[in-house]
Amino acid sequence: MSFPRPLRRSVSLSPARTLRLVVLGQSAVGKTALTVRFITRRFIGDYDPTLEMIYRHMAVIDGEMVHFEILDTAGQEEDSLQIEEKIKWGDGFAVVYSVTDRCSFDEVVRLCFLINHIHASPKRSGGSEQPPVVIVGNKKDLQFDRMVSTEDGENLSKTLKLPFYEISTRDSYEETVVVFNTLYQELMRQGHFSPGSFKRRTVSKVMEKIPKMQASSTLNSAGRSLSFNSFRDYIPE
Repeated sequence: MSFPRPLRRSVSLSPARTLRLVVLGQSAVGKTALTVRFITRRFIGDYDPTLEMIYRHMAVIDGEMVHFEILDTAGQEEDSLQIEEKIKWGDGFAVVYSVTDRCSFDEVVRLCFLINHIHASPKRSGGSEQPPVVIVGNKKDLQFDRMVSTEDGENLSKTLKLPFYEISTRDSYEETVVVFNTLYQELMRQGHFSPGSFKRRTVSKVMEKIPKMQASSTLNSAGRSLSFNSFRDYIPE
């Protein structure tokens, strides 16, 4: 007796939507670990805190191909022009702090203000809606070192009217996925992306200097697959 072949959900063959996401926050809050965990499913704990890179990653969400360009910022002190250019470049933002570092939590308000201020500029094109921003409290697994309570994060989220997730990049791949999928869903809700559309924008000299890595854990045909070994090239001895 033969059984019918199960139906498979088709994947759109139209050109991928391109989402430019920026991960902001103070140094050592886990920005790179968050980005790499999302792309590779693997957790790597140690990174060069001065390294800044744009990771390119292809993924399928709701049957549609999505091209993520994720700017992992260094989080070091930098002049206002550099941070402004990076914020202008992005479509959506993950603002990260560590629950073990009160100063990184206090920095969230400043970064959210900068995002709103820069994207509200009359020089910027597009609609009046502010770009999607997600507040991320990382390192919740380090309970004995905690300096910022979950309630603190929730209260800040309510004050700024922004979504908030407290996560452990080390313990959970799924929690990192929620952060980036939330940004994707909000961009879709705002109508920034229609099927098969590309965002074509000029890139400043500041952004041109940031190295880029093709990092696809699901589509080898899109470029060199990002593996643990390839990452070792970017980690100091």
